[in-house]
Amino acid sequence: MTIEQLRAAYNAGGVEGVTLKGAGGSFLVKIATRSGADALLAKARSAEPRRFGNLAAALNVLRDIGITAGQFDASEWDPDEKLETAGNRGRAEAMRKAHQAAAYSEWLAGEIQEAIDDPEPSIPHEDVLARMDAQIARKLAK
Repeated sequence: MTIEQLRAAYNAGGVEGVTLKGAGGSFLVKIATRSGADALLAKARSAEPRRFGNLAAALNVLRDIGITAGQFDASEWDPDEKLETAGNRGRAEAMRKAHQAAAYSEWLAGEIQEAIDDPEPSIPHEDVLARMDAQIARKLAK
């Protein structure tokens, strides 16, 4: 059951309760429905269970849905078994790229401002192209 499915089932009164269940170094959200079926909270685009390495993140998701009471089962939780997901690695990589992009943007803005502030007279584009064509012609003539 995805978050949206859980939200719809909860709003329709179809959720009897939830349990945050420890599983290795992460927590799963086990959902008990009024029809008697149990489900796990799944990732949005797969049937794979959504694992929370941070208990507060799981609680925030449930609270955002409107679920403010439930059960807790840490019998199979092992805090030494650190959860590392592709999402964690992906977020770290995204943050590195964002910092690199911000640093590049700052550098580029500085270069542009330096060019704007340069007191030397500007050279028209056509003159620059003509000079480059002349240099290329001289090199090819050699």
